[in-house]
Amino acid sequence: MSMASDGGNKMEKRFAGKTALVAGGGAGIGKAVALRLAREGADVAAADIVPEAAEATAAEIAGLGRKSLALKLNIADIRDIAAAVDRTVAAFGGIDIFVNTAGIVQSNSFLDVSEAEWDRVIAVNQKGTAFAVQAVARRMVERVPEEVKREGRADRSYGKIVTFTSISGRRGRAYQLAYAASKAAVISITQSAALAFAPYNINVNAVSPSVVMTKMWEDNNREKERAFGIDAKKSSDEFIARIPLKRPGSLEDMAAAVAFLCSTDADYITGQTLNVDGGFEMN
Repeated sequence: MSMASDGGNKMEKRFAGKTALVAGGGAGIGKAVALRLAREGADVAAADIVPEAAEATAAEIAGLGRKSLALKLNIADIRDIAAAVDRTVAAFGGIDIFVNTAGIVQSNSFLDVSEAEWDRVIAVNQKGTAFAVQAVARRMVERVPEEVKREGRADRSYGKIVTFTSISGRRGRAYQLAYAASKAAVISITQSAALAFAPYNINVNAVSPSVVMTKMWEDNNREKERAFGIDAKKSSDEFIARIPLKRPGSLEDMAAAVAFLCSTDADYITGQTLNVDGGFEMN
């Protein structure tokens, strides 16, 4: 864990005094989220399956003047989840915010999806999300006063949890059997968690992106090119042309949505999936 000077950052400190754990925080959306929370005053643990990526994010967080922690996390491994949560609590004293951006994508013909492929995607996206939320929420509930637990109603928030689903979870995808199923499940997991932890005023919501130009998006385009002979750039351009706002989402678009859902401005929002997709889905 490290700490450094602020460097003159003047962004509003909405999360001053808060601690956050970001799964998938080593790259892409997760890194953008971790840095956004840190810029707004949070101390942040960045967890990633690639330890060097987590360490790089943690170093940037320290450069913003916040406490930081780098963690190795394979979110498909429940033991890894428990260790990451325990280390975050030990370092920071608790977890106020948890954001899970960790996930994998799969594109293949419905008829060609293998059991191994299905199991891998479901283990990361669906099982990983469920048990990561469970592990963090358990620690959040531990901090709730006994009188609040007896009352079954809290007047202030005892935690913010944000999961990441996808527009592919809004309806079926002919070439994304496992991925679409797993992301639909994330929406359901988010709703179940929101109901389970509402008595403690722990807000649980999801963000649903469309196109964000990350390595995962690029890898998926290459996978479709390999599997179906689809020109990756042409396919991507055609997809973006169908977005009403006519552009892909940016990393900051995603981080801004997360920051809102983790702020006091969203205290009366729970169990919702926010489409941050340029208008692609309107439900």
